[in-house]
Amino acid sequence: MTAPLIVTATFGADDHAWLEGLRRAHYPPELNRVPVHLTLFRHLPPSLERELGQRLGAYAQAPAPSARILAVMDLGQGTAFRVESEELEDICLDLAEAFRGMLMPQDQAPWRPHVTVQNKVERRDAIALQKELQLGTFPRPLAIRGLTSWRYLGGPWEQIRAYPFRG
Repeated sequence: MTAPLIVTATFGADDHAWLEGLRRAHYPPELNRVPVHLTLFRHLPPSLERELGQRLGAYAQAPAPSARILAVMDLGQGTAFRVESEELEDICLDLAEAFRGMLMPQDQAPWRPHVTVQNKVERRDAIALQKELQLGTFPRPLAIRGLTSWRYLGGPWEQIRAYPFRG
């Protein structure tokens, strides 16, 4: 296949349900083609699929990384939650080093972890959601369940494999 590869972190059941509910409520339905996720890499060459799977499988042998939602993020025409996780950042750095020279510019840039719950909406709608979400308590823990590799199919994604963390 020639479709680029994507790597995401997936969430524990409760956090997934909460975040997916926000995404379904606030993301334009015609644009909401993928489940809620935390992107680690956006565009890896398909030639890396086998090695990527081996590496993700090795990372998944460890306990689930700790993570937390730090704050609400303004995306201009959307809203996200800013996330912090040293362990996931270490995985990103390790993969970036392993795949040096094969990364697109966006994947070479410093990792800015976030979970998008709204995008491509009117600015006033984004501001309204941000004000509503800022009433929540932050920082708050975010359960990370695993890593997943995907194929980008021009909009929707096709899951290649999920790698749940141990413990």
